Amino acid sequence: MCGITGYVTFNDRPTISREVLAKMVHTLYHRGPDAFGLDIHGGVAMGMRRLSIIDLSGGRQPIYNEDRSIWTVLNGEIYNFPDLRRQLQDRGHTFSTHTDTEVIVHAYEEWGADFPQHFNGMFAIALHDIKNNQFFLVRDHLGIKPLYYSYNSQRIVFGSEIKALLASEDVERELDMDALAEFLAWEYVPGKGTLLKSIRKLEPGEYIKINLDNPLCQPRQFWDIPVHSGEGAIRSDNDWVALVDEQLRTSSQQQLISDVPLGAFLSGGVDSSLIAAAMGQAETFSIGFDDPTYNELGWARRVADHLGVTHRDEVIQPNVAELFEHLMHFMEDPIGDFSIFPTYLVARLARRHVTVALSGDGGDELFGGYETYLAQGKALQYQRIPAVLRKGFIEPLVDALRPTTKKKGFVNKAKRFLEGLTHPEELAHARWRIFMGETLRQGLFTEDALQQMVASPAAHIVQLFQQAGDRGHLDRSLYVDVKSYLCDNILTKVDRMSMAVSLEARVPFLDPAVVELAFQVPEALKTTSSQTKVLLKQVAARHVPRECIYRPKEGFSIPIKKWLNSEFRPLLNDLLDPQKIAQDGIFKVETIEQLRREHHSGRANHSHILWSLMVFHDWKKRWMESAVPVSA
Repeated sequence: MCGITGYVTFNDRPTISREVLAKMVHTLYHRGPDAFGLDIHGGVAMGMRRLSIIDLSGGRQPIYNEDRSIWTVLNGEIYNFPDLRRQLQDRGHTFSTHTDTEVIVHAYEEWGADFPQHFNGMFAIALHDIKNNQFFLVRDHLGIKPLYYSYNSQRIVFGSEIKALLASEDVERELDMDALAEFLAWEYVPGKGTLLKSIRKLEPGEYIKINLDNPLCQPRQFWDIPVHSGEGAIRSDNDWVALVDEQLRTSSQQQLISDVPLGAFLSGGVDSSLIAAAMGQAETFSIGFDDPTYNELGWARRVADHLGVTHRDEVIQPNVAELFEHLMHFMEDPIGDFSIFPTYLVARLARRHVTVALSGDGGDELFGGYETYLAQGKALQYQRIPAVLRKGFIEPLVDALRPTTKKKGFVNKAKRFLEGLTHPEELAHARWRIFMGETLRQGLFTEDALQQMVASPAAHIVQLFQQAGDRGHLDRSLYVDVKSYLCDNILTKVDRMSMAVSLEARVPFLDPAVVELAFQVPEALKTTSSQTKVLLKQVAARHVPRECIYRPKEGFSIPIKKWLNSEFRPLLNDLLDPQKIAQDGIFKVETIEQLRREHHSGRANHSHILWSLMVFHDWKKRWMESAVPVSA
């Protein structure tokens, strides 16, 4: 696991100095505290920080081929590199290390631009072919590892994190207003965008090939989730359970390759329990809070005892204001998901004992684990109720109810359900992911800000539904979530917070073999009208107690509703100070003040939008108005 960065100029122009490249590399220290490497060939400058996982003594990067005409840097792991190494050796290639990175240069020699298709792993790759004067950027199939770039006619700057690009001092810091609207609507910026107009994300399963003598930057797709014919429906339910169980175990075992200690996150839910069970002997880690509705430690301990693994957990009472200041250093591509806190804390606990941790992320998006999928079906039922009853009685009654302090509960779920129905039907299940709809957008932004917005914040969801192709309705929804919510929120969160403590997080559910199998499973084995993850729960029940599997889904979060009225209130007051808001000219002061009053009084739960506003204003101060800090 590493952090990579670089600066490439076109048409024989001189590139940056080694000093500037070293500065860019240093911003990524937390991603790889064990070693660093950098080099410059002609107009191509590349560097990296290394967290040593495989071939501890011989895996320094950049890595070259035999005649040093091809060189590369890698962030991530190539899990199938032993098989690829043997295959390439049989074809005459000579290896000088035992690291997975070296298969990249030889795979490129053997297969050219098709080389990423041969990899099973999580990776962000930069590769320079000196002889042919070509340069490549590649991001893994599901977007587990991030890769940002800034391109113009003179150069391309890239890196694992935006701070590395900014450290080049050649990237403009202009706010993208469309991206800001997307961020407040979804709590992340989807697809290729970022909050900075000049910086883009390479999307999952994409690569860029640039002829340095005639440069064009046109991302191309090397992989997408295939559409299957539906022949798998002839299999029995038991066959599907066995197939998924076997593939998850195979993928988890493959991802155990490591020369350093390895463990797993364990919440006691379906996904993390399955990964821990598939690992065999393991060290597992979990955290909880003193609020009982945000504490699942009992379930995690129950699973750990059943599996006989070594388990460690902590009840956390963090100084959240200080923690906010620390974590925002890693959020220059911000997300508004406040589960960054427990994710960071469990990663910090794990890092005291291991260097690699397996995660259960991806199970919900592949096998139908979210209540939003059920909400879509319930919305159809709700619409059958006479409008006079819905509008005249049910909705006014629910609106009059005050949200409770619990994480979920009937009242909170009912209010969220009705809120989702106010958003466009074409968004289907994604209606229940929106935290700033069109009414709030119009009321929150100033007229000047609104005039700078061109695209709809929901456009990417509509586009992904179209891109999903000829699939069933549920599978189209799952496709949308894999390509957006999973990639741009969940994986971003896990990558940022694990790398903040120099911990490598691996995701067995996102082995392409598991993903392709999941999209062959009949929809009826994913959700019913009242149950999520039907098949995956049957798989999990083979390995852990049923009471741990068939229980309400809680999610990994913090008591943010309460904390915004207590621990976080001074920070909220500072970041959302009316005078500062007015000076910025982006938001209407009166709207934010109304949101604050309603939340503080308990009249409404505005925690999501208030938190995202806080994160944005900290981001703006830190990354738009200040010099780039190089250490936390």
